[in-house]
Amino acid sequence: MDRKRKLIVYIACSLDGYIAKPQDDLSFLSLVENEGEDYGYRDFINTVDTVIMGRRTYDWVMNQVTEFPHAEKDAYIITRSSKPDIGKIRFYNGSLKTLVQELKSQPGKNIFCDGGGQIVNELLKEKLVDELIISIIPVLLGDGIPLFQTGRPEQVLSLASCRNFDTGLVQLHYTMAIEN
Repeated sequence: MDRKRKLIVYIACSLDGYIAKPQDDLSFLSLVENEGEDYGYRDFINTVDTVIMGRRTYDWVMNQVTEFPHAEKDAYIITRSSKPDIGKIRFYNGSLKTLVQELKSQPGKNIFCDGGGQIVNELLKEKLVDELIISIIPVLLGDGIPLFQTGRPEQVLSLASCRNFDTGLVQLHYTMAIEN
């Protein structure tokens, strides 16, 4: 299979654009928990073999669970400090752009960016994102960590799909438009 690996941001946010409440609180995600509904996550995760996430996101996840949920995948935790690797989890403090370019040049499945906001915005700033899958949670938080920050270039998107669910969650799937 000779297709280019894509970097896909798959993330949830409030209607007013926050991926977390103050103090990295993700409790608002429980508003759309529904027995047997994973909003396409299982199908999506089967298309990736590499995960990139920020250290704060990693720390939050590890405070919620006993085992890293992406342990079977190559994981890069973006951090400013050195830390020893744990199995397939690499704590990376080099250039994010260089890492993604290297990963995209290698054979494999897609690359999943699982947050946080600073990582997503750095990837957008460097125009390294190929697709965005954003699940909008039906709540206005008013404050927290924004999904999108200022200081990145304008980018035109193309809507690939839009799905709505009984819980009020709306999932938008965009591809980055080809630049002129």
